Amino acid sequence: MSKQIQEAYIVAATRTPVAKRNGMFRNVRPDDMLAHVLSAVVGKVPGLDAREIGDVIVGCAMPEAEQGMNVARIGVLLAGLPDTVPGITINRFCSSGLQAVADAAARIRLGEADVMIAAGTESMTVMPQMMGNKISLNPAVFAKDENVAIAYGMGLTAEKVAQQWEISREAQDSFAVQSNHRAAAAIAAGAFRDEITPYTVRTHVPGAGGVVRVSERVCDTDEGPRPDASVVGLGKLRPVFAARGSVTAGNSSQMSDGAAAVLLMSEAAVKRYGVTPIARFVSYSVAGVPPEIMGIGPIEAIPRALKLGGVAQSDLDWIELNEAFAAQALAVMKQLDMDPARVNPQGGAIALGHPLGATGAIRTATLMSAMQRGQARFGMVSMCIGTGMGAAGIFERV
Repeated sequence: MSKQIQEAYIVAATRTPVAKRNGMFRNVRPDDMLAHVLSAVVGKVPGLDAREIGDVIVGCAMPEAEQGMNVARIGVLLAGLPDTVPGITINRFCSSGLQAVADAAARIRLGEADVMIAAGTESMTVMPQMMGNKISLNPAVFAKDENVAIAYGMGLTAEKVAQQWEISREAQDSFAVQSNHRAAAAIAAGAFRDEITPYTVRTHVPGAGGVVRVSERVCDTDEGPRPDASVVGLGKLRPVFAARGSVTAGNSSQMSDGAAAVLLMSEAAVKRYGVTPIARFVSYSVAGVPPEIMGIGPIEAIPRALKLGGVAQSDLDWIELNEAFAAQALAVMKQLDMDPARVNPQGGAIALGHPLGATGAIRTATLMSAMQRGQARFGMVSMCIGTGMGAAGIFERV
């Protein structure tokens, strides 16, 4: 017997502040960050019976070492949720957190659950390198020239995108400066305050006589934005990936640590708990592109998501487009003729950081905060994905 597709609603979302790699979270485990946001998002719905949570789906791009052992389930246990609550870790690299939101929404829309949590966690501090602890690439993958870019890294793909879409160094640096200035202004205005659950970092320092002193620091602000960023300053940085290239550390996303969680409910659960939803999940799409120009993935994914949701691009009031590199973000905006004023109004990953598998959930939390302030009816989270993919998720304020 077929079931009618039902709506899935986002009722709460929260995140940690995002830290620089080896920054304020350098001694914080990713499973502890996850537990922190899981506990916080459940607490946003007073009276919620946590035993109703059908699953906790967690995105993580490098699910190994401290963020291995099915970090989703570990996070559930650390958060003190009932043993009956399961957890699954998923990996679609940079879109893992957004994929978690889409998967959680799908379970609700199919009538398989009434309450779900989608989340993401990533500590790039604990990873010795971008590709994990042990790199073991299958040689057969690179037998084709177009796949070689996977081994060379994403920086070179950004250089290729800059060349093909004619994105100048000056344009990239200007975009990076804008990202930093927007993020700094948003922080000054308190725009991120409602979406961030502060994290207290405790440090144990040996003292005289063998006494261990415990110091505490409350972290409540994103660590990455550089208010003093300037085109002149960024122009002095050397290209990182190609001798005569245009991609630098200043116009690329920052390596970061962070976590976020999103609580979703069916209409029945919304009524049962008397909560006011923030937004309705509208649609989600992923698409593949050549690995050598992986940054243009959103160019393929966004039109598909819009079509699935019956939404016009002009209806999107707020777009969280992950800034893996200024070159690829500008190429996507150029190809799809996006309104720059609607893209990353509060800055993007160049300023705020990109904790890989957590980013999709983090940027969803930012979008939900904007919707709660009435700044958008339709909004979108989108990003390129390593190895040549793109993703886009669309939401509507309720």
